[in-house]
Amino acid sequence: MSVTVALIGMGLLGSALAQSLTRAGFTVRGHDLAPERMRQHAERGGVLARSPSDAARGASVVMTCLMTADIVREVLLGRDGALESTSAEAVAVDCSTIHPDASAELAAELGRRGIPMLDAPVGGSSGQARRREAPLVVGGDPAVFARCRPILDALSERVHHVGPNGAGARAKLVINLVLGLNRLALAEGLLFGLRQGLDGKALLAVLQDSAAYSRAMDIKGARMLEGRFDAEGKLAQHLKDVELILEVGHAAGAPLLTTALHRQLLLAGVAAGRGDSDNSSIIEVLRAIVAAPR
Repeated sequence: MSVTVALIGMGLLGSALAQSLTRAGFTVRGHDLAPERMRQHAERGGVLARSPSDAARGASVVMTCLMTADIVREVLLGRDGALESTSAEAVAVDCSTIHPDASAELAAELGRRGIPMLDAPVGGSSGQARRREAPLVVGGDPAVFARCRPILDALSERVHHVGPNGAGARAKLVINLVLGLNRLALAEGLLFGLRQGLDGKALLAVLQDSAAYSRAMDIKGARMLEGRFDAEGKLAQHLKDVELILEVGHAAGAPLLTTALHRQLLLAGVAAGRGDSDNSSIIEVLRAIVAAPR
């Protein structure tokens, strides 16, 4: 008998997670407010749910992949929320990128209601998630983690338990900080070489074979050179994450000087209408700065 997973939030990342679960043989009851996302979920073999409560009915795991902590809380605990119909044996797994304190507080509240929770954000793009290449960084009780391991393994080949509730959310912010700066450094380096007359493809190959290598080169390098900015991870989404990184970093007393500069560049990109473009379009933000009249 197939295990049922409720998945609430079918955007770029949520739909990728749904595909991985479906391929692994799980029944995925999906819910999203966007009719087009629901249609696509049905076309990929998913089951449609009218509400979070409907999605959770009969599910062993209630998975959320949403924009903010407030939305996660609402779909779990609000009117017609998932917990209205969740079984006593169910586990909540939140794959959203949200404030770590909010994640830990939500886990504590769910725990008081008898529902264990894991925070399990995805450390990569939707394309990587679709290929099961993006790591999962998981916070929560080790026994609950072990219990959910088959589902987590269906989502990624790289699953890391990093500590108690909230630890996964914290680790995800660190990943996003470094990953975003890797993209920015790659964009700046490619433009530096191109402006000197170097061949872009040859330069990218050299970078990939050098001590400067990062996986951002494999994932975003060709996109930057070819101007392919259909979104696997949106520029505006990364700006939201950077704002969160700065908030958490300020509270922790962490020096985030380059991240603060990155925020300014992302703000410029969103203001220029690139918010829905792939985050590799940061290279176009730099191009615009160089091309701006002085």
